Amino acid sequence: MAQFQDLPADAVKRLEDMKKDHRLFTSDLSVNEFLLVHEAGFDPVGLVVGSSIYHIGYQRVRWSQSAEMTVLSQAMYNARELAVSRMLEEAQALDADGVVGVRLDVAHGRWGESIAEFIAIGTAIKARDNRNWKAPDGRPFASDLSGQDFWVLLKSGHRPVGMTMGTCVYGVAHQSMMQAFGNLGKNVELTNFTQALYDARELAMSRMQNDAERVQAKGIVGVRLDEKTYGWESHVIEFFAIGTAIVPMEEEWGGDVPTPQLTLPLNDF
Repeated sequence: MAQFQDLPADAVKRLEDMKKDHRLFTSDLSVNEFLLVHEAGFDPVGLVVGSSIYHIGYQRVRWSQSAEMTVLSQAMYNARELAVSRMLEEAQALDADGVVGVRLDVAHGRWGESIAEFIAIGTAIKARDNRNWKAPDGRPFASDLSGQDFWVLLKSGHRPVGMTMGTCVYGVAHQSMMQAFGNLGKNVELTNFTQALYDARELAMSRMQNDAERVQAKGIVGVRLDEKTYGWESHVIEFFAIGTAIVPMEEEWGGDVPTPQLTLPLNDF
């Protein structure tokens, strides 16, 4: 595993120990997820982790004008991308075909006001057939779908090719003094707030879709759109869109599409 230069020595040793004769695997899958991943034709090979502690630059908020905070947007995306890439590097070291149940967490402020830790964690899995399940770039695929959703996705005739992300950090303009006094005691839409949040969400979602196009996906499932502030200045919000990019297996493998079966009804899981 000497070619994996971005992994710490302890991580390389842990992965080497798991890979030896496949003596042991670790996983954050629940028992039900473990069963369904196995029924889908895959075996877990190890818990994989990627981390990046990132210094986030400063950008001044405009009091009277809503606008994207491009410095913050780029930092939040790049840091997550580093964490995911290192997680996939660990999966590649285990000869895995993909990673399921991926979680992306951000711990902000622990190391300082403008420093955040980004962590990606999931279970690396390997197919028991000889098909190429990897992403178009040759790396293992990543998916934030649960084990149950992964099984259902394969049952539908689709497979994951990657996890897609889009982020936008947006500074929302404050009301002017006249607007604030004019709205006292009234039920009225704050159109500048509405438009700013609408624009920010659209930017995050369009970037997620661009991510999916880069991995030649035909769709995205399990999309989540999160909003957080991370202790930034007032009126600064991050919109983060994430989902799993998928493709129809029939387009790749014709009629020879794997169809996982269950001995129990799916409702039991």
